[in-house]
Amino acid sequence: MKIYFATDHAGFELKEELVSFVRDELGLEVEDLGVKSLDPKDDYPDFIVSAARAISEAPETARAIVLGGSGQGEAMVANRFPNVRATVWYGGTDEILRLSRQHNDANILSIGARFVDLETAREGVRKWLSTKFSGEERHIRRIKKIEEALHTE
Repeated sequence: MKIYFATDHAGFELKEELVSFVRDELGLEVEDLGVKSLDPKDDYPDFIVSAARAISEAPETARAIVLGGSGQGEAMVANRFPNVRATVWYGGTDEILRLSRQHNDANILSIGARFVDLETAREGVRKWLSTKFSGEERHIRRIKKIEEALHTE
């Protein structure tokens, strides 16, 4: 499974650490879509779009971790793309991580970098990446309804 990363300036330092963690400690293939340097004037949509597009095109074989100050705007951008189900996480309980994967088959984790320290982020990413979608009929039905809503006028 390939893991894409993207962030703006607010998540830059945490992204750098998580890219290494996912690649070196979890042994997963990683592609860093930016930002590549700290620039307080950058705009998160410029980077999140690339990750969302990658997941939209390969929702079964890839996931993305995006970061921003709150993670909210990043998830909003990502969820505009077909086949993308982004969830926001601020740390705290890992129940959100588990449910987002088991019930919603979330394929993008949007982390509020201003609210999560490095160790919490590492453990949250580990939990989210290792949690499987339940595949239960009711959850499949609901996900199909999300996609159908994108195609109605």
